[in-house]
Amino acid sequence: MICENILGRLETFPADGRTIEYVNIEWHEAFKKLHKKTTDAGTEVGIRLDDSVLTRGLYEGDVLYADDERIIAVHTPPCEVIVIRIAPDHGFMTAKVCYEIGNRHAPLFYGNDEYTFITPYDEPMMVMLSKLHGITVQQKTMTLNFEHRICAAIHNHHH
Repeated sequence: MICENILGRLETFPADGRTIEYVNIEWHEAFKKLHKKTTDAGTEVGIRLDDSVLTRGLYEGDVLYADDERIIAVHTPPCEVIVIRIAPDHGFMTAKVCYEIGNRHAPLFYGNDEYTFITPYDEPMMVMLSKLHGITVQQKTMTLNFEHRICAAIHNHHH
């Protein structure tokens, strides 16, 4: 089966007793136009999306297919991340943190408050960030929320 559109979001999509199958889209795959996947129920799925996915991405709960019997939706599995916390009295370090992460072309996400940021785990990034004054870092496993990404141009960098 080929899926070529995002039909809506699972939380607002009428399920009407249909079976929901999930297709795993890892965080680093969320901005790709073409995928060949298998759902958690064993259905083979080809995903062919237009250019809008290059900036929007695929979100947890995006509905890619629906018929009378089933719905196929995106699931973004948890991954290892770095949670970066800037001490409130070191707010000026926000620019440094954002610059260093951006300079390494890593995606960056807002955390739970104005002093917290999240980026996918990378050991050299963890070491570098842990050396910054007024910054604490923690490695965690969590699902990245692409609605909280700071840059929409992930994987679209050109020199």
